[in-house]
Amino acid sequence: MTFQDLISRTEFFIRRLDYFMVDIAVILGAVLAGLAFNWALRGLIRRVYRDPSHVARVIMRQALIPARLMAVFLSLMIVLPLVSLPSVWLANIRHVMGIIFIVTLGWAAYIVGNHFTTRAMLRYQTDDEENLTARKTLTQLRVLRQVMFFAIFLFTAGGILLTFPGVREIGAGLFASAGVAGLVLGIAARPVLSNVFAGIQIALTQPIRLNDVVIVEGEWGWIEEITATYVVIRIWDWRRLVVPLTYFIEKPFENWTRDSTNVIGAVMWRVDYTAPVDEIRAKVQEFVRESPYWDGQVANLQVTDSASDVVELRGLMSARTSPRLWELRCEVREKLLTWLQRSYPTALPRTRASFEIKGETPEGGGPFGKMRAAE
Repeated sequence: MTFQDLISRTEFFIRRLDYFMVDIAVILGAVLAGLAFNWALRGLIRRVYRDPSHVARVIMRQALIPARLMAVFLSLMIVLPLVSLPSVWLANIRHVMGIIFIVTLGWAAYIVGNHFTTRAMLRYQTDDEENLTARKTLTQLRVLRQVMFFAIFLFTAGGILLTFPGVREIGAGLFASAGVAGLVLGIAARPVLSNVFAGIQIALTQPIRLNDVVIVEGEWGWIEEITATYVVIRIWDWRRLVVPLTYFIEKPFENWTRDSTNVIGAVMWRVDYTAPVDEIRAKVQEFVRESPYWDGQVANLQVTDSASDVVELRGLMSARTSPRLWELRCEVREKLLTWLQRSYPTALPRTRASFEIKGETPEGGGPFGKMRAAE
């Protein structure tokens, strides 16, 4: 290598380094320009919408990072054709930018969807357990929001995978041979997709709602949470029963609050045949009416069965909700038992026995006569 060649290569390296530094400076300038544009846009939104609770300002705060990434992405898209970086570098940069763009779009869609659904749900309060309209709307919003989040994740992940050439070729091959491959994918995705479609069906037809009282698999509890794939039931003893959404479409279950939260319950007593039924009926009605758990609708007592030694009484009473009904039943049961013990102890169940003496009388002998003779 001659001295002249060395000088030529050095000059080429310096020129290339100068171009590289210029390209880096252009890219950094684009990044700063994008951030500046985002900052200016935020300032404009704050100036136009002075109310901090305005939807535009709230979304701007929640989507701060995605908005910055989007502004930087747009700036880089403008300046990348102007730089003279190696083609391999440009291809990799565009690939990474494409992935970031897809993730940013999915992130922004998630934030916007979550904001509007949460904003809509805040309009409906479930403090009043009898508000069926609020529970119905909240159930629809929550289920549809879960389905929306699942769809956003699915499309975002699919968009990212399709940016890789190898994945695109696999996808094209699957579409070309969609017979067996489609069948396999359909079978593999059936549990997930069936629950997603069941969630949409539940949101539209409303077989269950939030805070509904249900009996599932012999367990009594409340619908606590409805997700995109399963339902959480809070059992009366604070356990949690997790059931897939398809269960409520394919299998029978009891819903005590389908049309109304008011429920009727029964209390059973077994008393002696000498029990004063009319007075017991009046006392049960008195106890029910005095209770704060009664809803003012149903309060009566009937004789429902009679066995060889007891009579069965059934008291019917109603309450606004199932927890109130439980308290009402326990209260009336205890008060009537206490009243019977004090006022009519003979009305409680008793066992009767009769003895028949066969043989001689005590005066004429026999076992009792022998006992008297021995005395």
